[in-house]
Amino acid sequence: MIATTLTIAGSDSSGGAGIQADLKAIAANGGYGASVITALTAQNTRGVALAEPVSLDMLDAQLDSVFHDLDVRSVKTGMLPTPEVITRVSRALRAHNPRHFVLDPVMISKSGFDLIPAESVSALVEHLLPLATLVTPNTHEARALSGMNPIQTVEDAEAAGRSILAGGAQAVLVKGGHLDHPEAVDLLVTPEGTEVFTAPRLDMTHTHGTGCTYAAAIATWLSHGASLTEAIRGAKVFVTEAIRHGLEVGHGIGPTDPFAFMRTPEAAADWTQTINALRTGWRS
Repeated sequence: MIATTLTIAGSDSSGGAGIQADLKAIAANGGYGASVITALTAQNTRGVALAEPVSLDMLDAQLDSVFHDLDVRSVKTGMLPTPEVITRVSRALRAHNPRHFVLDPVMISKSGFDLIPAESVSALVEHLLPLATLVTPNTHEARALSGMNPIQTVEDAEAAGRSILAGGAQAVLVKGGHLDHPEAVDLLVTPEGTEVFTAPRLDMTHTHGTGCTYAAAIATWLSHGASLTEAIRGAKVFVTEAIRHGLEVGHGIGPTDPFAFMRTPEAAADWTQTINALRTGWRS
């Protein structure tokens, strides 16, 4: 039976982030994606107009339907809008115990819209951090989770990661898109030490859905059987190219393109070669 990567997140009506971005990233990285929708948003490339959670009964029904039928090897969470939603999701994760859980602590939209209230942040720390294989905050989210301010350097990111790690997660990947560094630096913090992942810093306009795409790709690689380091390395290559080929959709900030490698036969061949090279040393 094919392994499934489950995304538990909000729906983006413009298709650039959330559930829609996650499913694209999962498919682009060779996985099978299932979804549990936690909230509906009315949004486009200019911003979020409205967000509201699904009913708890609907949330529970989705979770039960997926977990009781599909071989869920990894779970990735995104927008979890209320403490009640977070509690229900944590209950399902404890009951079904997927092999890997990537927690993307989505809190604020790129346009500045608060996606979850402060009490949800506390619930996330209490109920989900201890279950996470990996937490993937950007610097703004790392600041909210750690209480550190500011987070500007790699050293700051490591200190914030250590603070978040103390909450019970197995590992923390502090994404460094906003760090004071010439490259796009992400810092993996584990009890054993730290590891740095770098890529060229791209000055691109259309970056909507970057965090969702990155976390979903990591979860997919974990489903394939990659180690955490290998999963991050593969996902970092993937998301960098998705950002490089961001799509001019709408009149605001467009999305990254997770299928950029399909635009030409040459690009598809290059991505296949990259995937095969990254897979060297492990088997699904």
